[in-house]
Amino acid sequence: KPGEQKHAKEPSSLQCMHLAVVACGDRLEETLIMLKSAVLFSNRRLCFHIFAEDSLKPEFEKKLKEWPSSYTKKFESNIYPITFSVGNAQEWKKLFKPCAAQRLFLPVILKDVDSLLYVDTDVLFLRPMDDIWHLLREFNSTQLAAMAPEHEVAKIGWYSRFARHPFYGSTGLNSGVMLMNLTRIRSTHFKNSLIPGGLTWEEMLYPLYQKYKNYITWGDQDLLNIIFYFNPECLYVFPCQWNYRPDHCMYGSNCRGAEHHGVAILHGNRGVYHDDKQPTFRALYEVIRDFPFEDNLFQSLYYPLQSKFLDTVHTLCGRIPQVFLKQIEKTMKKVYENRVIVYLGANHRY
Repeated sequence: KPGEQKHAKEPSSLQCMHLAVVACGDRLEETLIMLKSAVLFSNRRLCFHIFAEDSLKPEFEKKLKEWPSSYTKKFESNIYPITFSVGNAQEWKKLFKPCAAQRLFLPVILKDVDSLLYVDTDVLFLRPMDDIWHLLREFNSTQLAAMAPEHEVAKIGWYSRFARHPFYGSTGLNSGVMLMNLTRIRSTHFKNSLIPGGLTWEEMLYPLYQKYKNYITWGDQDLLNIIFYFNPECLYVFPCQWNYRPDHCMYGSNCRGAEHHGVAILHGNRGVYHDDKQPTFRALYEVIRDFPFEDNLFQSLYYPLQSKFLDTVHTLCGRIPQVFLKQIEKTMKKVYENRVIVYLGANHRY
């Protein structure tokens, strides 16, 4: 009917949920812990697309094979070299963090993938990836990607105060968690500031970078902000609990979605997993890192986490432990119930 919103169906051709990450330099361990959190809690099968420097490929292959078979059967992994289809590869590599610009080329490289979730290496899943994957069904007929705002409060946000280029909305976007319908991205002509007519995604990337390279600070994230400034109808904005960062609590709690529902995806940017500035974030990272795969989730993950949180109450983030614990507790209960039900179902007849 006229005026009625059309919803995109979740792609029926997908037999697994596609998860992409780009790892260069010293990001091997961080990436493996992110993948571990995805495998621990997700329900459907996962397809990992790991873009890595050549020196890291054998390490990824070795480490993933060491995981127990009860978990390796839940995913398949593909490892790709770092490649840029247009422009100067060395320029792209030096744009912000090493190799981070690779994410811009995912629609071009993964031609047989309909949809995927891209995450930075410093992300942890605290609830099943299935739940964010379901948001693909919430896209209307023009939306082709989803991201969370960079900040919840415009007057203290980075883009609203300092950006010298166009950006989406009042606070800009954070691209550390990005859900994409690649089929739609490949088939869309995007409005832009380069030519009056639209350009395809691949056609647009390098000229856009050339135009704004002297004004961008956060590399590929800034380019994505510029793209969706000119094409706001293409973006689905998901709430902050799907990309929860230190900025959401270090100045006081400002993510209402996390206060109500708990953190769904934790994003430990600013290097907080590896220093003492935000011990709440570091505690989550270390507990998932140290969890033995086949141990009891409550005994070997949740209870140690509660104990570590007691040492973080002197920080603003540490004063709201329920925000961090709510979803992970729910998730572990579901995982436990599923295992018990499956076990009983296989051995009992009613």
